Amino acid sequence: MSLLYNTGEWFTLEQGGSFRKVELYKMKWPPNIDLEQMKVYAAPYGGPIAVMKDRNSFLKIEGGTSTRPVIRIFNCVGKQISSINWDCGEIVTLGWSDAEELVVVQDDGTVFIYDMFGNFVHKFSVSKDVTDVTEARIFQSASGTGVAAMTGTAKIYVLNNIKDPKSRPLSDLLNITNSQGCWEMVSKDRTTVCVVTQGPDVIVARYGDNALSTPPISLTVDYKSFTLMCASFDHQHLALLTNTGCLWMGSSDLRQKYCEFTTGRTERPTQLAWCLDGAPGNETPAVIICYSNMLQIVLTTGESSIYSYDSAVTLVQEMDSVRVISSSSHDLMQRVPSCTKKIFGISISEPASFLFVAHCKFQERSHQSNEYLCLTAGKLRGAVADCIEAAGYEFDSNTQKSLIRAAYFGKSFLADYNVIEYVRMCKTLKVLNALRDPNVAIPITIRQFEHLQPIVVLDRLMFRKYYGLAMQIAKYLNILEKRILEHWAFQKLAQDKNDDEVARKIAAKFASAGLQQPMSFASVAERAQQIGKIKLAITLLEMETKKKLQVPLLLKLGASEKALIAATQSGDIDLIYMALLEMKNTTELAKFHMTIRRYPLAQNLYKKYCQLNSLSTLKDIHSQEDDFLAQAELTLREALQLGQLDASIPDVSGNFRRVGKPLEADLCDEAKKLAKHQKLLNDKYQKQFQGLALHATVRKLLQLGDVRYAEKLKSEFKLPDRRYWWVRVQTMAENYMWEDLERFAKAKKSPIGYEPFVEVCLRQQNIQEAKKYLPRCGEDTKLKWYLRASCYAEAANIAFMQKDIESLLKILDYCAGDATLLSTVQNMILQVSEKK
Repeated sequence: MSLLYNTGEWFTLEQGGSFRKVELYKMKWPPNIDLEQMKVYAAPYGGPIAVMKDRNSFLKIEGGTSTRPVIRIFNCVGKQISSINWDCGEIVTLGWSDAEELVVVQDDGTVFIYDMFGNFVHKFSVSKDVTDVTEARIFQSASGTGVAAMTGTAKIYVLNNIKDPKSRPLSDLLNITNSQGCWEMVSKDRTTVCVVTQGPDVIVARYGDNALSTPPISLTVDYKSFTLMCASFDHQHLALLTNTGCLWMGSSDLRQKYCEFTTGRTERPTQLAWCLDGAPGNETPAVIICYSNMLQIVLTTGESSIYSYDSAVTLVQEMDSVRVISSSSHDLMQRVPSCTKKIFGISISEPASFLFVAHCKFQERSHQSNEYLCLTAGKLRGAVADCIEAAGYEFDSNTQKSLIRAAYFGKSFLADYNVIEYVRMCKTLKVLNALRDPNVAIPITIRQFEHLQPIVVLDRLMFRKYYGLAMQIAKYLNILEKRILEHWAFQKLAQDKNDDEVARKIAAKFASAGLQQPMSFASVAERAQQIGKIKLAITLLEMETKKKLQVPLLLKLGASEKALIAATQSGDIDLIYMALLEMKNTTELAKFHMTIRRYPLAQNLYKKYCQLNSLSTLKDIHSQEDDFLAQAELTLREALQLGQLDASIPDVSGNFRRVGKPLEADLCDEAKKLAKHQKLLNDKYQKQFQGLALHATVRKLLQLGDVRYAEKLKSEFKLPDRRYWWVRVQTMAENYMWEDLERFAKAKKSPIGYEPFVEVCLRQQNIQEAKKYLPRCGEDTKLKWYLRASCYAEAANIAFMQKDIESLLKILDYCAGDATLLSTVQNMILQVSEKK
């Protein structure tokens, strides 16, 4: 069937398919812009357009008009964004980076970078050896945006990334004259080569080559030289035009020839441009030859078509099309997508076309709708997919709606249709239409949008300062808006002069953004610090809720006390120490101590730090605060560590009494007396007594046999009798003084009982000695100690007397080797059992 719908700007080539011209905008150039005398440099992906007078054109200079060049920057609808009054050297060429920055190459080898608003970003030199650039190329490489410059001696210098400008000359074997036809940079597989024509020959040069490559170019017509060359957007294809008007098309490595085409024209075109499909496994590409006011489209199959314009035009290569900029319009030349041809093509009988017509008839309330719908039987799902895909390629919103509604109509008849792709396309179209609006003027195609990804598109909106639109798109596509708000805040910092007003606006905007997580002020404050607005940075940081971000920046800004307050509020010990140490290094010591006194947590942590690293500092703090208790404790601890207790005790005791600690003071006095005794004992016995506790001192004296001095210490320091007896009993047993132990036990009644006597004898494995004290043990423990001494017969008698059958049963287990005792214990158990 035939559908004459939306096909007025189509032109069809026999084998290569159809192409179409889509008018994007009516241009609104200022009256003084005449493209006939201008050089136009447009960025891809719907980027800005730089316009400058062509230095090779004859220009009429009016009185009072400066002859210095002016670079004007426009958006895609011809509205001026900014201008740059050039007052440096002679400009060789202009171009755009992948970040939409204007790249200006000057004849002395200097490269200037500006943003689209005409603000200078930075500059660098191609090479210190380059001072006479005659031609230059700005190209895209795998590393970023590159610049190649040709000097007056026909030497070419290349740098692959303007963000990291490291230039290198191409092969020294490249020996060409100034009469070369043309040259182009080709970046492929992370390798950048220069294709240069010298008369009828083509030379391929790259850095580090030992020999130049001169691949043969086979043409069936005679020619003397090549006048124009163009690499495709993806650097996969190359086109060469001879002086006789013959076009050679082939691969960028020059190994494959697609075709040659004789244009029949001898005048030199202004441009060549490749028109690609942009999709993997794309159809046959085409080359557009641009003459003064005419375009000739040539397919790699050898077919061609001509399209005329009323004025001079400029071609802009895109990944999937070619944009055509003229004085009156801004158009898009592209191959008609296959899904679009299935719907709107002439004499088409495709399910998608039937579905579209069925929907149109349905809107007209015609019964024919069902007839056309029946023609899609079994293929309705594919027809719906084609309508959705075709809607994405359309620029006219009415056509988009028609196709989307047709898809919606068709999916209603599919039971298990997944609407994900349908919803995605509706969202994408809404975003694309907002970008293409003349007030925004970013006319990207759906393939370009999918290639760039929404994040990059949002970045480009931010660079153009369309923050409101960027926020709406981010919310619509469920993308975090934090980056947009931060970029907006950065612009406010740079533009507004009233710091208080800027802080208020930023705080209000961040609060009203409605984000799930609050915006961080740290990055904005850091940017304010970078541009020298310290006071504003501190004000912004005071609004930051994340202390881990707030404290380091406050310290960096010199607001150490504010940082300390924020750190103590967080309770994070690491942050507090960070603030304390930084404040200590940057503040006078007296002021530092006075400041931290107001923050108890910080002061306590600082004291702990000093305790581990500087006791003298800690003493000074305690002294300043009249903290006598802390002074006493610190002095006592230090004296114990240094072994100088006798010298420090008076100070410790006095400090304890000042804070009402009499018990501790008395203990210190006793420690002082003990230290004096220990010093005498050191001299007397030439053994180390100093530093020992009272108990250990007495024990050591008893081991040395000095009982009299030990009893003196016992009396003087009121050592309890029980403890003293324990020490004496243990000491005599350890020294095997059994007779002395027996006399000591008989001297007077033991305050600790006689079980310890048994225990120390058993510990020394002297059972015979232990038996002397077993009868004197208490009745409630006597059985236990007889058992521990392995006196089973005596233990059995005691258990029998106490009628303790459980103990008798336990003793029975130990009598296996003694038949007499075993029989006796069994009789005892029997008698006790009968009595019970």
